[in-house]
Amino acid sequence: MLDYPIKFRPILQEKIWGGNKLRDILHKESDKENIGESWEISGVKDFISEVSNGSEKGQKLTDLIKKFKADLMGKEIYKRFGDEFPLLIKFIDAKTDLSVQLHPNDALAKQRHNSFGKTEMWYVMQADKDSKLNIGFEKTISKQEYLDHLNNKQILDILNFEEVEKGDSVFINTGKVHAIGGGILLAEIQQTSDITYRIYDWDRVDSQGKSRELHTDLALDAIDFEKKDDYKLHYDQVENESSEIASCEYFTTNFLPVKGNLKKDLTELDSFVIYMCVSGEGKIIIGDYSEEIKAGESVLIPAKTSDLDISSEKIELLEVYIK
Repeated sequence: MLDYPIKFRPILQEKIWGGNKLRDILHKESDKENIGESWEISGVKDFISEVSNGSEKGQKLTDLIKKFKADLMGKEIYKRFGDEFPLLIKFIDAKTDLSVQLHPNDALAKQRHNSFGKTEMWYVMQADKDSKLNIGFEKTISKQEYLDHLNNKQILDILNFEEVEKGDSVFINTGKVHAIGGGILLAEIQQTSDITYRIYDWDRVDSQGKSRELHTDLALDAIDFEKKDDYKLHYDQVENESSEIASCEYFTTNFLPVKGNLKKDLTELDSFVIYMCVSGEGKIIIGDYSEEIKAGESVLIPAKTSDLDISSEKIELLEVYIK
């Protein structure tokens, strides 16, 4: 029966810019160095999440969807996406700067890659002093201005950088150039897509002396050259209440700090719910089943679940679903 909080085995990804915070702070088990990403819940081809607890232990996420359909996904979501899981849930550790990049919208991604586009958001869990995110351009520019700066290796002169700290959250529309700066540990909620157009990679090379591929031509039709201050997210932090951080057609994310015991009524939602723990630890209880969750862990709540309890001395959760 699908009547419990479902956990999955993290899929750890080594990256040239990755570090050790996923292992040392979030306690991901690995002997690898430079772990950049922990894919918590993934329906991406070749990276399908596997259940790690309960009666469905060992099952793949795609098999769960085929077996339980709307009971897992929600009626309207299953109609819309079928057997494809629509979100990719990650924790990311940037020891050094990620490449400056952007993602195509749905139409372009479908046309070129038979994929969803990639709208995403970040929640900063920890940031070293003076750490920054790149979000968009400093000012609205033309395509030619962009190319001139890129070709003259002056791209950094036109990028917008923002210092961040724990609790900061940003929304990344498709087409917006962006990069996670070194020293930042964050949670990422995004559409199920692994399509990235890399436009600048700090002139670095890997251990074999090779540069990573840039996608200059593909990016040109996808970039939003307009400066938009639509990325800063403001939200309330009310104990034992869900406060909306971001909401779009692809996902809604709430901030939920819990102290003591909280009963959540989910009957109005026709959607699965994901809880990402960004601080503390506690228990999520459905009926007689209790599952522990701590910082750096995520659980999937089936859409058929009508209510659950959260119990903790202190925990901070991101609550994710689709409206």
